[in-house]
Amino acid sequence: MAGWGAENGALSTQPVDVVDNKTLADFEPSKKPKRNKFAFACAILASLTSILLGYDIGVMSGAIIFIQDDLKISDVQVEILVGILNVYCLVGSCAAGRTSDWLGRRYTIVFAGAIFFVGALLMGFATNYAFLMVGRFVAGIGVGYALMIAPVYTAEVSPASSRGFLTSFPEVFINSGILLGYVSNYAFSKLPTNLGWRLMLGVGAIPSVFLAIGVLAMPESPRWLIMQGRLGEAKRVLDKTSDTKEEAQLRFSEIKEAAGIPQDCTDDIVQVQKQTHGEGVWKELLLYPTPAVRHALICAIGIHFFQQASGIDAVVLYSPRVFEKAGIKSSNAKLLVTMAVGFVKTIFILVATFLLDRIGRRPLLLSSVGGMVASLATLGLSLTIIEHSDEKINWAVGLCITMVMAYVATFSIGMGPITWVYSSEIFPLRLRAQGASMGVAVNRVTSGVLSMTFISLYKAISIGGAFFLYSGIAAVAFFFFYTCLPETQGKTLEEMGGLFGKLVGWREEAKKMKMKTKEVNGDGTNNGQIQLGNTTTNGGQY
Repeated sequence: MAGWGAENGALSTQPVDVVDNKTLADFEPSKKPKRNKFAFACAILASLTSILLGYDIGVMSGAIIFIQDDLKISDVQVEILVGILNVYCLVGSCAAGRTSDWLGRRYTIVFAGAIFFVGALLMGFATNYAFLMVGRFVAGIGVGYALMIAPVYTAEVSPASSRGFLTSFPEVFINSGILLGYVSNYAFSKLPTNLGWRLMLGVGAIPSVFLAIGVLAMPESPRWLIMQGRLGEAKRVLDKTSDTKEEAQLRFSEIKEAAGIPQDCTDDIVQVQKQTHGEGVWKELLLYPTPAVRHALICAIGIHFFQQASGIDAVVLYSPRVFEKAGIKSSNAKLLVTMAVGFVKTIFILVATFLLDRIGRRPLLLSSVGGMVASLATLGLSLTIIEHSDEKINWAVGLCITMVMAYVATFSIGMGPITWVYSSEIFPLRLRAQGASMGVAVNRVTSGVLSMTFISLYKAISIGGAFFLYSGIAAVAFFFFYTCLPETQGKTLEEMGGLFGKLVGWREEAKKMKMKTKEVNGDGTNNGQIQLGNTTTNGGQY
């Protein structure tokens, strides 16, 4: 034993039994590192931007009842007002990639908060429908910025062992914002109609102020710093946000390699060949992608599309109408049940954050979508029974409420957070901001189409038929995810190239990576640790 210890280190003057103890300890599995508190705090601050979207979604679901009553607008105008924010988001999300490459991730977050602050005030002081639409436009741009930048920043500061946990924070805060919006609806519903809805919308400006203050304590993304040639700053940030010094050095080396900086370059500031701020990147992403980039892009667009096409905004934005169709007529009762939906959604998203890095992305995502298919189909059935009945059926009403709760719970435990985690971690560094912004653009367009057509859809095919349609879309999503999406748990952002490249044949590459990991670790386990070494295989060069 002592001889084995001497081979692995210098001569020791310690007693043999101490050496023996040290040697025996080497056979024990390494402990999973504790969560990095600094990275945790950075993720929380960045993710506060997502409260803005969540609050707007939640508050509009109840405020629209009072807006329609006060401004005397039609159902078509209601659909447009509710859903148009998602289309306006496109302006922000498309510009956010370029802005974040130019200003940096941190100041893009400040910019997002400032735009939303102005939009919320405009909506709060709106005197007519046109004024309200102007406020929606400004707020929508801010939300588009926030949606893109929060997951990207969080993914770039997070250590691999807890990236899923930390990158799910934006979705956690979206849900917290939705719950706050529902609470705001109930709190201000007792006020005069013309004052209540204006306060509901105007109060949304408050989180923006806290965001602007909190961002001053955040470091810049280490990946952005390296792309600017600021190696010294990046190294200090990585030392703070990594689980170990070794991981910090490994991440530093990998990002330098991805940025085209020689490994022997140790200066604090170096001259980097300035990649144009987005120019040429879109060509590489859309016109001449490598097989790995094409695969990543299909996965990102697919997961964002199906997240919204499976009906989540129909439930979250129009839940008072859904409950009215289920037989709940009192405005007070509808708002209370809607608050319960928001509470369930928030609780289950918190559960999901602790499971992402333990169970993995794929198992959670597939089980989540399976639950969504079942709950949507049952919700459609219960609403159809109620619609075709001349009298109130209490068990069907109860089943309807239960299925809405089950749907938001199963969505929140997988599909909700994994969409943002997955799409922010699968692109290579040079394409990450633009790739993520494309995913957000698809997300918002799909959400906008769904939320601006839901009332017309259920009038055309019945409310039960609408949810049967969403259930069918969720079933297609299950097949797509099972076939095309590789597991990314525990991989560094720079190792993703080995997983992507074969849209339906990625399992072979995953097996090769697993075999290489076994060779490195001896037993095939990484105990939540970052995997060392270059595991990129020939199948998916970024």
